[in-house]
Amino acid sequence: MAGIKEIRTRIASVNNTQKITSAMKMVSAAKLRKAQQAVQQMRPYSEKLQEILTNVSADSDANQENIYGKARREERILIVAIASNGGLCGGFNSNIGKTTISLIQNEFAVQHAKKQVYIYAVGKKVRDMLKSKGFEPTKSFVDIYDNLSYENVAKLSETIMHEFVSGTYDKVLLVYNSFKNAATQIITTKQFLPIEAPQTIALQSVKKFNYDYIFEPTKEYIITELIPRSLKIQFYSAMLDSFASEHGARMTAMHKATDNAGELLKSLRIDYNKARQASITNEILEIVSGANALKG
Repeated sequence: MAGIKEIRTRIASVNNTQKITSAMKMVSAAKLRKAQQAVQQMRPYSEKLQEILTNVSADSDANQENIYGKARREERILIVAIASNGGLCGGFNSNIGKTTISLIQNEFAVQHAKKQVYIYAVGKKVRDMLKSKGFEPTKSFVDIYDNLSYENVAKLSETIMHEFVSGTYDKVLLVYNSFKNAATQIITTKQFLPIEAPQTIALQSVKKFNYDYIFEPTKEYIITELIPRSLKIQFYSAMLDSFASEHGARMTAMHKATDNAGELLKSLRIDYNKARQASITNEILEIVSGANALKG
C-alpha cells in the first residue's frame, strides 16, 4: 500500500482534475444550448428548401442544364472531413478520421491507388489524425471555427462548388457528426456534389413531394437561384450539426470524467484512512513496547 503522503498528494491531484472537468462540463453545456438552438432553427429551412428544389427539379426541363447535378465518371474524389479544433470530447474527432480512411480504402480504393482521392480537413484534430495515419489532407481549414457564420462557411462551399464545376473534382462527399442529442452523435456521409437526381431522392425517401407551387417569374430562374443557395445552406447545416455535436460529446465526456474522478476519490480516501489507521496502530504498538521495555 502506498504511503500516507503519496495518497494525500494523489487525492489533491484528482480533486483538482475533478474541478477542471466539472467546469469544462458546465462550459460545454452552455455552448451546447446555443449551438442546439442554431441547429433547430436551421433544419426546417434547409429541409423545406430542399423539398421545394426537389419538387421543381422533377418537373422542369431546366434541370438538364443544372451544372451542379451533372454526374461524371468518378475519377477525382473530394472528401470534406468536418471535425473540430479541440479535444477532450471522446471519439468525436477520431470517428470522423476513421470514417474518412475507411471510405478511401474501401469505396474509393481504385481512385486512391491512382492518388485521385483528395481530403479537405475542417478542424485541427482531424487534420493531425489523418496526417499521422499517412493521409495528408489537400487543404485544411482551422480558422473557420473562430467565427462560425454563414458568410464564412459560404465562402468555403462556393470554392468547392466552383472546383466541381471546373472539373477539378468529379464527386464531393461530406463526412460529419449529425446532432441527435447531447449524448448521441450520428456519423453521416452525405453526397454534396453532384446533386442526386430527384428520382433517386424520391426512391430513397419515404415522403413524396407532390405539391403544386405557383412560381414567378419562372421555374428555371428559381432553380438557378435556389440550387447554389441550397448547397450553401446544406454545407452550413452540416457545420452547425458538427459544432453542436462537438459540445454535446465534450459535455458527455467531461460528465463521465467527473463521475470517474469522484469514484476514484472515494477509493483513495478509503486507502488513506486505512494507511492512517495502520500508522496510528504502529505508533501505539511502539509506545506500548517501549513502556514494557522500561519496566523490565
